[in-house]
Amino acid sequence: MYCKIVIFALEFQRNMKLLYYIIYLIWYAFSLLPMRIHYVNSYLLYLVVYRLLRYRKKVVRQNLKGAFPEKEEAELRRIEHGFYHFFCDYLVETVKLMTISQKEMKRRIVFRNAELVDEIMGSGQSIALYLGHYCNWEWVSSIPLWVNPNAWCGQVYHPLENKDFDKLFLNIRERMGAHCIAMQDTLREVVKHKRENQPIIIGYISDQKPHWVNIHHWVDFLHHDTPVLTGTERIVHKMNHAVVYLDIQRVRRGYYEAEFKLVTREPQKMKEYELTDIYFKMLETSIRRAPEFWLWSHDRWKRTRKEFNERFEVIDGKVIAKDHPDNKPAPPKKPWYKF
Repeated sequence: MYCKIVIFALEFQRNMKLLYYIIYLIWYAFSLLPMRIHYVNSYLLYLVVYRLLRYRKKVVRQNLKGAFPEKEEAELRRIEHGFYHFFCDYLVETVKLMTISQKEMKRRIVFRNAELVDEIMGSGQSIALYLGHYCNWEWVSSIPLWVNPNAWCGQVYHPLENKDFDKLFLNIRERMGAHCIAMQDTLREVVKHKRENQPIIIGYISDQKPHWVNIHHWVDFLHHDTPVLTGTERIVHKMNHAVVYLDIQRVRRGYYEAEFKLVTREPQKMKEYELTDIYFKMLETSIRRAPEFWLWSHDRWKRTRKEFNERFEVIDGKVIAKDHPDNKPAPPKKPWYKF
């Protein structure tokens, strides 16, 4: 029986590697297509994703209606259609990332105020770059093309369970010189560079939905009481990193502009969660300017404060489930004289 399990595992691993190479070759071949062909494919993909599969349409509509209660139904539908068109553009643009040249990438996404980054890192201070799932966040990995060639640029990501496919995405995301940092290794990587006296810039996409046990703060974001990630702020305070917000705009199809905006160079003087509040206000401003370019298919507001209060409580700064064994009082001890 044990031998059969081992054989099955080896066969499965071999099949996964074969699948990896097949997907790699297909991705590479499609990536070589010119952008105008990619956008034809994007429209065909839109018909499949939106019209046929109706991918997360219920979630998108619910999110839009809650975020913009002041908008008419026709306007919400316009944003909805715009989002699905952009989402399919984002997918084909990510495919193109595998083979796009540095020259072409610099033409398609321009970074403004890059001298701010060089100035801060030149002074020996590292930078925490806040951004969201807005416009093409994958193309942000081309920042190394715009800053000092000696600058160490990183981006935090969530590793895939399959190591082969994780390697595939790493190769694509690191083509322009950025380094990918697994989420669980972020602090270790930051401390390592601090010990080496090497200033760095790390991009944090901080608009994800936190796990229940990681909810320590709520903000008013797009008309929702929203639980938010605060890990980035804790790292910033601990390491005294400068904080910069990346404000991205889509100029036209396939072309973006991203501006570095300084938030603070003295984070330790700010109140707890103040940086997180500022980030979400800036992100909301970006979204309201052109809402179709945010990731509305993400079930962002699934976790509510009401459910959190019913299921969890905070003890000494830690979020603990109310039915957790550590939360239950110990049974009273029987006197020694009773049996």
